[in-house]
Amino acid sequence: MPAGFPDFRLGSVLATSFTATLTERQGDAVERIPTPQRLIDWLAVNGLAVASCSTVQLELARELRESIHAAATAAAIREALPASAVRVINDCSIQGRAAAVLTPEGNRRWRLSLASRVEDALGVIAADAISIIAGERDGKLALCASPTCRAAFFDTSQSRTRKWCDMNTCGNRQKKARFNASHRKSARD
Repeated sequence: MPAGFPDFRLGSVLATSFTATLTERQGDAVERIPTPQRLIDWLAVNGLAVASCSTVQLELARELRESIHAAATAAAIREALPASAVRVINDCSIQGRAAAVLTPEGNRRWRLSLASRVEDALGVIAADAISIIAGERDGKLALCASPTCRAAFFDTSQSRTRKWCDMNTCGNRQKKARFNASHRKSARD
């Protein structure tokens, strides 16, 4: 990845990994796809390679990202899904042209249209979001317990009690903060 940009947070669920291209939503937000090229990079890392991306397509991608985040957050806290978010997710799903293909190893991969448009990749992401928000997959939507993050994530742990969107970032930060607070308290006592 080019220097000067924050690393991508990659997870096993495409839609929520996509929402993680904007992190620390309740603190000092970190934009991980600030340029069209960074969106191309993120899509490639996630098996959705496209040849080019315009500024308009980047804005569409960000609109989809925020719509997925809004809908996933509402679903996680059992509130009504925002109509505008549902509209954007559905529009992106309908506009994309992609097909699921089976690899010789038995894995599913996505094949975009011959033109490999950003809209095709966004259609795959939107379809993934629909499957998790609709409850079609084994797992549950949850919100990160970090007060500065609050990212929506898809919990596939056996107990469905995961607290953090990513243990290596939010979880470790929170554990470190608790550890430091307890040491400060014991030093005062």
